[in-house]
Amino acid sequence: MKEDANNTNTIASRTEYVVKVENATKIYQVGSESIHALDGARLTVKRGEMLSVMGPSGSGKTTLLNMIGCLDIPDTGGIWFGNSDVTLLKERDRAKLRLEKIGFVFQQFYLIPTLTALENVKLPMIEAGLSRHDSDVKATALLEKMGLGQRMKHKPSQLSGGEQQRVAIARALANDPEMLLADEPTGELDSKNAANIVELLHSLVDDGKITVVVVTHDPSVAKRGDRIVYMEDGKISREEKGEKDR
Repeated sequence: MKEDANNTNTIASRTEYVVKVENATKIYQVGSESIHALDGARLTVKRGEMLSVMGPSGSGKTTLLNMIGCLDIPDTGGIWFGNSDVTLLKERDRAKLRLEKIGFVFQQFYLIPTLTALENVKLPMIEAGLSRHDSDVKATALLEKMGLGQRMKHKPSQLSGGEQQRVAIARALANDPEMLLADEPTGELDSKNAANIVELLHSLVDDGKITVVVVTHDPSVAKRGDRIVYMEDGKISREEKGEKDR
């Protein structure tokens, strides 16, 4: 029996997985052509793992990430977060789930240019109802953890690419999510900064408090995870162990 779709309190139940994708399909209509972005995709994201997702452009990686992150729902199939099928939730409840349980990191950083690093990190906390004082204390601690204690009053234009990505990660961690989703997080960075970001993601998983899913085209990034899954034509075509699990 499925749970009450309005009850998000059961979302965080301690299953062995964070997210499970079951036979998910997603079709987009482009003119007269039907694009099968997902075609019966199945995936389990284990709690406490670093999972890498690879595949050519158009294989369905971003669509899958949107499903895992509750940004979209499949046309058919199910997406479970904990024990709850999120396809049954109303959009306001999925938005609450995203705010409280999922952190997002993107290739383009998406920091607000007129705000300081500290103010950017505080935004999700304030949206979640944390007081300005408490959000200030927590955002400061996060930025210090990212090695940005001396840069928190700087605006994005005053930060390097690697520093901006660390601010974006701090922002993604603002509400203590269960899962962090990173879409090409090193795509705009040089090799040194990319390696630093991968090490940072590793350390978050090793702390035992979060699950990380990384979509990447870079094999050197992908192999650092516990598992690598490969997508092709909207499906998971194969998987292998990463270096972290060897």
